[in-house]
Amino acid sequence: MKIAFMSDIHANLPALWSALEDARRRGARSVVVAGDIVGGGPHPAEVVRLLMKKKATAIRGNVDRRTIARLEKPKKLLKKAKEGTLGALARWAALQLGERERQWLAALPGDLKLNLGGTAVLVVHGSPSGDEDYIYPSITAEGLASKLKEEKPQVIVCGHSHLPFVRKVGGTLVINCGSVGKPVDGDPRGSYALAEFDKKGAGARIIRFKYPVEESARDLEKLRSGFAPKELRLGVKG
Repeated sequence: MKIAFMSDIHANLPALWSALEDARRRGARSVVVAGDIVGGGPHPAEVVRLLMKKKATAIRGNVDRRTIARLEKPKKLLKKAKEGTLGALARWAALQLGERERQWLAALPGDLKLNLGGTAVLVVHGSPSGDEDYIYPSITAEGLASKLKEEKPQVIVCGHSHLPFVRKVGGTLVINCGSVGKPVDGDPRGSYALAEFDKKGAGARIIRFKYPVEESARDLEKLRSGFAPKELRLGVKG
């Protein structure tokens, strides 16, 4: 059983398309997303719709959580978005989500416990301590134990740091997916983890893939330079 674990798409549609196609070619049976689906990129609604279409399993990340919180006060959100103040891009992103996309994103759990081929897997965004906590490649067995608390998964899948790695730490296989749409480790390619589960246990490796960076950059630059009240009003959906 091959599973593609992805995280930190950050509203980058070309990167997500490329990641999904790469995972399909490698024989991934399903896709599990460890949060931060929206935020920072130019395609928030499109990314959510694609994951819905692909029936991806997902949890919310810290950026997703804040996006949904903004939508609880739509009038205030629209007013602040029109002002073009700091955070205007995040407010714009929230306003692009239609009702179906909002409901899907709001319904995502904060973590997920899976049984894959008899292996207990815990999927979180940051760490079991919270969606803004980090699991870095340098994590020690003691450090991981303090984050896991009562949890004893055989595999823990996370993201948030955008630093991809696979390591066995204190008897637990730690899989940090890195980032599909916003890599920060000096490699311009996106990343995800391809894991395989069978009766013997689990194994995983990090996959790096190319995507049309210029297309994403062009859309983002156009978006950043085009914050006008009229455009923002046209962006309100649902």
